[in-house]
Amino acid sequence: MENPAQLNWLVPLLAFLLAVIFGAVAQRFNFCTMGAISDIVNFGDWRRMRMWLLAIVVAIAGTTALAAGGLIDLSKTIYTSAKVPWLSHLVGGFLFGFGMTLASGCGSKTLIRAGGGNVRSLVVLLFLGVAAYMTLRGAFAPIRAFGLDPVQLDLGRTGAATSDLGTLAGSIGLGAGAKLWLPMVLAAALAAFVFASREFRSTGEMIFAGVVIGAVIVGGWYVSGHIGYLAEDPATLEEKFVRTNTGRMESFSLVAPVAFLVELLMLWTDQTRVVTFGIAGALGLMVGAGVMALLTRSFRWEGFASIEDLVNHIVGGILMGFGGVTALGCTIGQGITGMSTLAVGSLLSFFAICLGSVVAMKYQTWRVLQSA
Repeated sequence: MENPAQLNWLVPLLAFLLAVIFGAVAQRFNFCTMGAISDIVNFGDWRRMRMWLLAIVVAIAGTTALAAGGLIDLSKTIYTSAKVPWLSHLVGGFLFGFGMTLASGCGSKTLIRAGGGNVRSLVVLLFLGVAAYMTLRGAFAPIRAFGLDPVQLDLGRTGAATSDLGTLAGSIGLGAGAKLWLPMVLAAALAAFVFASREFRSTGEMIFAGVVIGAVIVGGWYVSGHIGYLAEDPATLEEKFVRTNTGRMESFSLVAPVAFLVELLMLWTDQTRVVTFGIAGALGLMVGAGVMALLTRSFRWEGFASIEDLVNHIVGGILMGFGGVTALGCTIGQGITGMSTLAVGSLLSFFAICLGSVVAMKYQTWRVLQSA
């Protein structure tokens, strides 16, 4: 389909429908990346982490297959630039991980809980969205743009056009085919780790959730990078990815889209503001979770337990907004979508998010002990 007018509504609609599936499955089977880390730190339980890793396995395999088939071009994403702002990935990822722990969940979990009636999550979303917008274009932007982003690792000097592991492997002599076989080998190795646990193999619902969520990420790449791709936009005679905020191919990420959703709601009558792939994804996630909560009779209104609880969630939302934009994604945007490209920056962000969350959990434990 090459009709821009049709694509303008089709791309957001398909993103919305995919996100509804994501939200429904995540709500029903308790897919939560912060919860996965918490289970390991507090109980030594790796099942939810293996569910997250399984989603990454499916996303890597599916995304690589799309790229190998010529259906998408992974060089046209925000993740795979040859210049890697490594300090932004580490600092932003760490702050996001710390913030999601204070706020009782990452961006996706916050949207899912908001759909299920959690008022605390609505407050977090508001502060997350405002902080994210301030980091994109407002008062926080100079910290990112002039303090962190300029500290870069230029992998183009190695001869690699992009920063994904497959391309880097090819640039050091492993052949152009490394872009295909290396991601598949890494996905297979990760899958072997995931299914090495007999306990996890017995949890069919977790396996189902991991596979579906990984497949949704692959579907997002296909919608944005293939269906929504115009080799030559009739208006500009240049290539275009229809209805993406970055102007590049996108799959699901949930921090910057919340900021753009806030902007859209505030400037609704400005006809230059439209529903994009990312905004539709954020809305679809919340709707899917809300529908599932109603169907399973788990919808309930929840508020704050105390002033301290309110402050923690506000601070957490601000840290997630700043950190998610600075790191170019959240536990979904970098932790699955970015990881599906095997970009170096995504690997750094994934590590930093996990570390920030663990440090926040240790801090919370220390606070409890101090007040006892």
